[in-house]
Amino acid sequence: MPSRIALVGAGPTGLYTLANLIRIDTPLELVLFDKGDLPGAGTPFSIEGANRLMLANIASIEIPPLSKTYLEWLKSCPAGALQQFGIRPDMLDERLFTPRLLLGWYLHDQFLDQLALAETRGHSVTVHRGADVRDVIETDGQFRVVTADEADHGPFDRVIIATGHEFPDDDATRSYFPNPWSGLLEAKIPAASVGIMGTSLSAIDAALAVVCQHGDFKREDDGSLTFHTEEKDLSITMMSRNGILPEADFYCPIPYLPLQVMTEEALEACKGEKSVLDAVFRLFREELAKADPAYAARFRLSTMTADRYPPLYFRERAKADPFRWAKHNLEEVERNRAERITVAWRYAILRMHEKVEELVSFFSDDDRKRFDAGLKRVFVDNYGAVPPESIRRLLALRDAGILKMMRLGDDYEMDVGEKETVITAARKKHRFRIFIDARGQKPMTSEELRFPALRDALLSSRQETPDLDAGFALRRPESHAGRVFFAAIPYLMHDRPFVQGIVASSEIGIAIAAAIAEDVNVSTPETARRCA
Repeated sequence: MPSRIALVGAGPTGLYTLANLIRIDTPLELVLFDKGDLPGAGTPFSIEGANRLMLANIASIEIPPLSKTYLEWLKSCPAGALQQFGIRPDMLDERLFTPRLLLGWYLHDQFLDQLALAETRGHSVTVHRGADVRDVIETDGQFRVVTADEADHGPFDRVIIATGHEFPDDDATRSYFPNPWSGLLEAKIPAASVGIMGTSLSAIDAALAVVCQHGDFKREDDGSLTFHTEEKDLSITMMSRNGILPEADFYCPIPYLPLQVMTEEALEACKGEKSVLDAVFRLFREELAKADPAYAARFRLSTMTADRYPPLYFRERAKADPFRWAKHNLEEVERNRAERITVAWRYAILRMHEKVEELVSFFSDDDRKRFDAGLKRVFVDNYGAVPPESIRRLLALRDAGILKMMRLGDDYEMDVGEKETVITAARKKHRFRIFIDARGQKPMTSEELRFPALRDALLSSRQETPDLDAGFALRRPESHAGRVFFAAIPYLMHDRPFVQGIVASSEIGIAIAAAIAEDVNVSTPETARRCA
């Protein structure tokens, strides 16, 4: 009998997991459950999670290919279909940022290709679309999956939880949206005072979800972008602790060049230090100094600590007008992109964040607190750079008198009421008719898991968060060990704070498929590398 595997969730992580599983030579019986109607895409890239204005911050050159690269797929699309998204055929290249909806169609198309490939390789794949999974239950060494229609599916030998981004239950109202995916796109937002908590790409998307209901962006003859609306009462305030905007995505070599100081051997040696964070920061400091001596001298990096450097990193931007800084940064990024110039210090930080993440689980509680308050914010700001077009849109909204920024500081209060949300900062009250919390995905605990039987199994074995091995399989309890896999991003973020995005989805899928291949006594090189 083929091994029966349930895959709960068919967004990008589920897609890449499927793509690697079907490369196992031994036939498998795979049953997929997806809450949406467009398997492969996931919420951020679906009609429910995006509109035509919202851009993905990943380009073809960075997306692990499946049956074809994203650029190859784009080039195969009819010109008329691309034009609906504002893309001309001459614009296509491997570094183009495209609307999330378009990327979602690519992922769905690749999903269909993987289904066809699975059949040719002798696997059985069943897909349940629109399936809202309510529980995962272990009985006598096997598992059942229960859906909202009370259907009981199984038994399964293994279950993979790949439910993607999740948020704790917090119902939206007419005036408050607890996250950008809580009905914001379907809601009719009045031309009123709108507050947005956050300034990342998710917050920018929230702003676009509002303004697209009241006006249009227009490309002028001189190439500038403007926003036009007849509404006089529409105002949007984006806010964060430091009141700065993200920078525009910068040009750099991909695949990444190897680091010179922060090697695997050097990182391994840090594990034996009294403060792993301080040891890691010494490598961080030396890597930056080697990559960009002028930057190191300017910021006197040799005197910096893991606590002193992060405020210095943000200091100039925090003092500047956020829109003026954004305009200057956009000009610099576009100039560098045209001339293929890489800012060395930015590139060094970008390459280091994934390496540092490998040691987060070795931090003491004090190290982790210091890291979250300091160096983590530097890394998030660096890899969280947004498409240049997103910055142009923010500048256009500012020029139209619609958008402004607010710096909250560390001491502020948020009072969500039935008809308005009040933000109190620096002893001033700011009232918003509509409020959107767009701070992004937060780590979730076992107690927040929405599958009762599986949640009870974790809590009864004293797992505040899922205790996983290198293949993302549960280590305990014994009844679940090695057979329930967690590929759900919110439950991985405690020890992997940067585990987001399509590249992470691919890496998770590779690891899970490799573990299952080994478990079914199969070893194939294809399982250990990206699908191509």
